[in-house]
Amino acid sequence: MLGKHINLTWLRTFEAAARHLNFTETAAELGLTQTAVSLHIRSLESRLGNRLFHRRARHLSLTEIGQAYVPTVRQSLSDISLTTASLFGTTTSRMVTLKAPISTCALWLAPRLPKFRAVHPDIELRLVSYIWTDTTGFDDVDVELRVGRGDWKDAASEKLSDETIVPICGVGLNSGASKIQGILTGPLIHVLGQEADWGRYFAAQDIAMPPGISGYFVDTMTAAIELAATGGGYAVVMSRLVEMANATIERVSVVGGEVSIPNGYYLMRPRSKRSKRPEVLLFEDWLFKEFSDES
Repeated sequence: MLGKHINLTWLRTFEAAARHLNFTETAAELGLTQTAVSLHIRSLESRLGNRLFHRRARHLSLTEIGQAYVPTVRQSLSDISLTTASLFGTTTSRMVTLKAPISTCALWLAPRLPKFRAVHPDIELRLVSYIWTDTTGFDDVDVELRVGRGDWKDAASEKLSDETIVPICGVGLNSGASKIQGILTGPLIHVLGQEADWGRYFAAQDIAMPPGISGYFVDTMTAAIELAATGGGYAVVMSRLVEMANATIERVSVVGGEVSIPNGYYLMRPRSKRSKRPEVLLFEDWLFKEFSDES
């Protein structure tokens, strides 16, 4: 029976532990000892009459009921924080700063942000884009998305998605019966840093990378899509970015099947000792859902 109130400190510890899945990192964030974190979790589990975590050697994971409990706890902690700020004022900004690749910002994130604002109109959003991954720190960034293999040395990361690429060209450019023959005539548009994608695409078709095809080199997938849309040639780009290119009018055609790539989207996990603000946690949860829905 839950006749007594549950200790709010236990819930804060549970939320942080569910995020880190590591009691040592949870203790560092909350300024507690690892023993205190374990005690908070055991006390909460005893109070609820259910185990919230599976504890194995060097591995911590949420139980099924723990997974179901996390969103409610997170939302409740956020509601308490936001209501407190509304009634009594706060010096803490309720702005979330998100950093992501420029093509992701323009073609995938920006069109979706109004959905988040519709649910959380009191949270301001600041979107910062970049072309090349910058590992100089997280001082001014609340949430960072990166595209890669998750092997960065500056911070831990959590995978959000697997990705595929598709070949595209401007509408009407490839009207012949053989799409692959059309691609082989070029020009090919290469994205700097992703030059291997064309090789992956041709390998998936059991075709050797054709030598001597003239082409272009651009620094973003946004530029590659624009160049392809205006008749500049063929590009291979992430499948999830093509939809927005055709949002208002069909500008590019997909001229081949999807091919898996080793890169995916990752949410960076800086090893900060500061507790994340509730609005940041809400935005991270929303990001996970957006990627999950598309999968």
